[in-house]
Amino acid sequence: MSELVRTALVTGGSRGIGRAVALTLARNGLQVYLTYLSKASEAEIVVEDIRAGGGKAKAFCLDVSDAQGVEDFFHNEIKEKIFLSALVNNAGITRDGLLLRMKNDDWDSVLNADLRGPFVCSREAAKIMVKQRQGRIVNIVSVVGQTGNAGQSNYSAAKAGLIGFTKTCAKELAGRGITVNAVAPGFIETDMTAALNEETRGLYMEQIPLKRFGSAQDVAEAVAFLVSERSGYITGQVLAVNGGLYC
Repeated sequence: MSELVRTALVTGGSRGIGRAVALTLARNGLQVYLTYLSKASEAEIVVEDIRAGGGKAKAFCLDVSDAQGVEDFFHNEIKEKIFLSALVNNAGITRDGLLLRMKNDDWDSVLNADLRGPFVCSREAAKIMVKQRQGRIVNIVSVVGQTGNAGQSNYSAAKAGLIGFTKTCAKELAGRGITVNAVAPGFIETDMTAALNEETRGLYMEQIPLKRFGSAQDVAEAVAFLVSERSGYITGQVLAVNGGLYC
């Protein structure tokens, strides 16, 4: 394995938090494989930015909610082709709506992408990392998985489930030198928060002791720490990046 390129796989790495994570890990010396579901052009821009900075990167179209597709991807692109140093489960979707109006499809699609997706990716990554006897898995969860949020019962449930999944996997994989942690962003400046009106932004801002929304880079730095050798004695933890917005 030593001759293979040390690589981080970042799902949903073409924009927002995933993009910041991909760029940061590349600057830290890892080859980055990033996945996207749509907008290949955005993914290729990230790849070009990484290469322009002297790093190595590739982009792949992958629907993490498609279990067979994920299994095929790991078999065809990951297994015995790279040294899988880290998996960052960032890909996810939202389908917001109040409980009384939420459709079954809205529930299922979010749980499939945001919880089942990380499960399948982690399972396939763990099969490789166990043989390597080392690796890092970082799951991107959310403050709403800790606090709940009106209109997001599906998303909150998925992220809360991912926290429990993180803690269990950490116990199962620790003996093989694999750490599993989660990063829980609070309100971060992304496309989703950009759509909030000023009144809603103000209400959220009042709850944040640091009185600002975080940046994608704030989250990326936390992920980079958990992926690094400096975090070798940390596993099963949820690192909140929320400006003091405690649950």
